[in-house]
Amino acid sequence: MRIAILSFVAGIFWLQQQDVLPALGWSPLGAAILAALATVLATALATAWLMRKYPHPALYALRRVLVVAACAGLGVAWATILASMRLADELPTSWEGTDVQVIGVIVNLPNRTDRGTRFEFDIEQILTTDAVVPRSVSLTWYSEKNRKTGDVTAAPDLRPGQRWQLTSRFKRPHGTANPNGFDFEGWALERNIRATGYVRAKPADSKRADDGPVPNINVKLADHVPGIGNRIHELRAAIRDRFNEVLKDDPYRGVLIALAIGDQNAIPREQWKTFWRTGVGHLMSISGLHITMVASLIYALTFFCWARVPALALRLPAQKAAALTGAFAALAYSLIAGFSVPSQRTFFMLAVVAIALWNGRITSASRVLCWALLAVLLIDPWAVLAPGFWLSFGAVAMIFYVTAGRTGKPTALGSAVATQVAVTLGLLPLLIALFQEVSIISPLANAFAIPLVSLVIVPITLVGAVIPIDALLHLAHWLMWLAMIPLDWLAGLSAAVWESHAPAPWTVALALLGCVWLLVPRGFPARWLGIVWLLPLFLVLPPRPRDGEVWMTVLDVGQGLALTLRTARHALVYDTGPSWNPDADSGNRIVVPYLRGEGIRRLDGLIVSHEDDDHSGGAISILDARSPQWLLSSLPEDSEIIEHSTQSRRCAAGQTWDWDGVHFSILHPSAESYADERRKINDRGCVLKVTSVGGSILIPADIEKRSEAELLQRERAELKSDVLLVPHHGSKTSSTVDFVAAVAPRVAIFTVGYRNRFRHPHPDVVARYKDIGSTMLRTDMSGAITVKFSATGRQIETQRERQRRYWTDVPRIDAPGD
Repeated sequence: MRIAILSFVAGIFWLQQQDVLPALGWSPLGAAILAALATVLATALATAWLMRKYPHPALYALRRVLVVAACAGLGVAWATILASMRLADELPTSWEGTDVQVIGVIVNLPNRTDRGTRFEFDIEQILTTDAVVPRSVSLTWYSEKNRKTGDVTAAPDLRPGQRWQLTSRFKRPHGTANPNGFDFEGWALERNIRATGYVRAKPADSKRADDGPVPNINVKLADHVPGIGNRIHELRAAIRDRFNEVLKDDPYRGVLIALAIGDQNAIPREQWKTFWRTGVGHLMSISGLHITMVASLIYALTFFCWARVPALALRLPAQKAAALTGAFAALAYSLIAGFSVPSQRTFFMLAVVAIALWNGRITSASRVLCWALLAVLLIDPWAVLAPGFWLSFGAVAMIFYVTAGRTGKPTALGSAVATQVAVTLGLLPLLIALFQEVSIISPLANAFAIPLVSLVIVPITLVGAVIPIDALLHLAHWLMWLAMIPLDWLAGLSAAVWESHAPAPWTVALALLGCVWLLVPRGFPARWLGIVWLLPLFLVLPPRPRDGEVWMTVLDVGQGLALTLRTARHALVYDTGPSWNPDADSGNRIVVPYLRGEGIRRLDGLIVSHEDDDHSGGAISILDARSPQWLLSSLPEDSEIIEHSTQSRRCAAGQTWDWDGVHFSILHPSAESYADERRKINDRGCVLKVTSVGGSILIPADIEKRSEAELLQRERAELKSDVLLVPHHGSKTSSTVDFVAAVAPRVAIFTVGYRNRFRHPHPDVVARYKDIGSTMLRTDMSGAITVKFSATGRQIETQRERQRRYWTDVPRIDAPGD
């Protein structure tokens, strides 16, 4: 049965790596899948009959092969069916950016931010004639600012279970696509979010809010819609409100909320950074360890009480009663946690154990894990896309591997040490593959954090959530404050985290085998071979340019610009993309993860072309994480970015340098232009020309017609380039006819956001590049774009083609803004 379940899981995993869904009709692949399903019954009947008459080993082997193939086919078919159903509920492109009136119910916990409230919304009725909108969407209700008074009107108090009539604008789930980046579209599919959008504060044809009253187009229809799911989320919201009221401005309020109801959004980014650097992040939400602890406590209490009441014990054995109540406690805690993958895994494992205790049959640890694995993927076949799935099941598998079936009786301390070593070593390849970071001090931090958080803070927090005694919450917060003292100190160590490049998949597989080999029982011969299998994970490095070559990667940061330039032994970042909120920007969410995955631990230089946020928003994050040797920019001298830099200077025409046979030169602005206070920020942007053995690149930032004319007059001969980053994202204020003709790029790259509000690129600008025969690429359509110049020519790769999946959204080239 274990082999059958693992084969089923393998079929699901294979399907989630495909760029298109297989057809379940009478196509060859569809027929093969249907045949695999039929093979299950045929195998069970035929081999059972044959083995009774001819018990030959070959028949056993044949049955096993057929069962593996059939179960893998079942996995493919199951995942395909569910994916087809989910993808069918989509938002047509014709209804993107259009006002649509809908009625629906708020589900899950709304997430309040400084800009508004984001919430999931299940649509019950579409009021707009002929409109087509998916049932499950994610909306943001933004706070409104009065243009005259400056007063801000916050979003209303949105609660789970409320029914609203809303006027909203939707778009298809579309995220940035970058190497080593977050796949928003896959994440949205797993959570069944089939469109995103925002609530319209006023009708499109109404007067401005400060010119008179505006009709209310968003109306709450009911405070509570019946349903078990709504009740659960209402309870979670009530617990969160009470914690916020009692603890108010206490710094670790968010951690206690996460421990009580699984709302990880309540934890600030700086605290998450501490937890990540110390490797205790798994403790700061409702984890499998916490659920197991609660279930074990309820089991023990029930067993103790039940066995002391003869009438109850005679009617139902205490062990069965305890198993039943323990399983229900695990289910209740998992539901309060939002039924995430770790909580699902733990509940199903405990449910299997409870069933085994009820039936009086002790089952092996591996069977428990496999049945839990099957249950999770039957409910959510996209769970294999989540890092938490692999880390959660991987950690439990390693614990079972080093504890189950081993001879001897280790002490409690010895068992705890062996478990921590197994989890730390066993998850090492997965952590490097998923995040390219590993906490070195994790064993030390977990040694005191696990007993303190799981055995003390969590029980007090849960009791305080159930019983309205404020002192319990204050006690839990004080204990959390104590725990954070050593954690903050450990996180501050420079060697707390070890970084790696993004490893090749085959090196990860070898490393996992190496970890298993190292953890075999003592006395097993040649355990040292496990270290040999681990070595490729660290020694096989990503490819890099040769002397004279330059590789440029234009990252997909939405509406903005961030790119990297690499030579044989040097790396440069030009512009850093936009910031989104105080905790997130393109630097820490896109650029730094890309650099980490490529094995670039330090930058030789950083250029910030000008101070507009869509070009400079991630600069401080990059300066802090990669410490570039110098900063070149046109920023004002009092800029916070310059204050973070150790060596900064202004960019000016005439500056040049050479790296590994590649020539870099600044063409604009002139040194004298800084004295002109009337000059636009855009027209002071740093223009960079890169020349290599295989071709040249021109990067003109956001310069407009005035700067283009100055360049044509001063540097016309230098403008000719093979690849051009189109000025100002394709705005009509740039890319004059003369400038386009002078550069004459073979490849023109537009760095634009999906459905951006500026409607970039302008059709007239696109036409100019089309007229001269340029190949045009757009980051909103292609994702990150990598151009590699070598002695043999030019090679272009796009992220959406390189890692295309069946859920990937590729918009039309004429997609307008909202």
